[in-house]
Amino acid sequence: MRANPQVRNAHRITAGARLNIPGSCDEFVRSGTPAGRTAWPQAPAAATGNRFAGTAPAGSAGGTERRGGASRALDVARQFVVWNASQLKRAGNAVGRVMQDWVPNNKNCANFVSGVLVASGQLSAGKANASVRGLMNNLDRDANFRRVSLQNARPGDVVSMKTRGGQHVVLFAGWQKGKPLFLGSNNVNPDGSQRISYRHMNYPIMAVHQHRG
Repeated sequence: MRANPQVRNAHRITAGARLNIPGSCDEFVRSGTPAGRTAWPQAPAAATGNRFAGTAPAGSAGGTERRGGASRALDVARQFVVWNASQLKRAGNAVGRVMQDWVPNNKNCANFVSGVLVASGQLSAGKANASVRGLMNNLDRDANFRRVSLQNARPGDVVSMKTRGGQHVVLFAGWQKGKPLFLGSNNVNPDGSQRISYRHMNYPIMAVHQHRG
């Protein structure tokens, strides 16, 4: 019931209902910890009531590569895999405090990435922005970031995309079977709201910002 707040009566679940299964994360995340890899940090249950945290996607570079400190942002972001954006905005952690409460729960991608960048020490709080283009412009004006190609991206780099309905921004999480894997606040919940999750995406890239630290 904790994993499915949309269900009001556990004894009346209709056929065809979509449920979150405890212990399950995203379709790109294997259950358990891959051999030879240290488990990723678990999100604190007390902060949101969510007991379910993700592990490193098999084949991604996210948990292993550390070049120039760029993966600090990814280290922060991956702690919140499977958290709903609505939960994270209300949480008292470093990311939740930066995220703006007024942002609709289906449009939190820049809100989340901004919170992650501030919490990881890569961006000042004054440059956080809940708009994809606003954040992209702020990163362009920040001397600590530079634009690179996706082929030269490192885990934790900020990737802004052009979608059919507007824009989306996520963090690059590495390559999986030759495809780029991204971590961000994505519209994956049945009601269209966002949840922190891993996704493969094929949208046109507007910019890839890499931290120089």
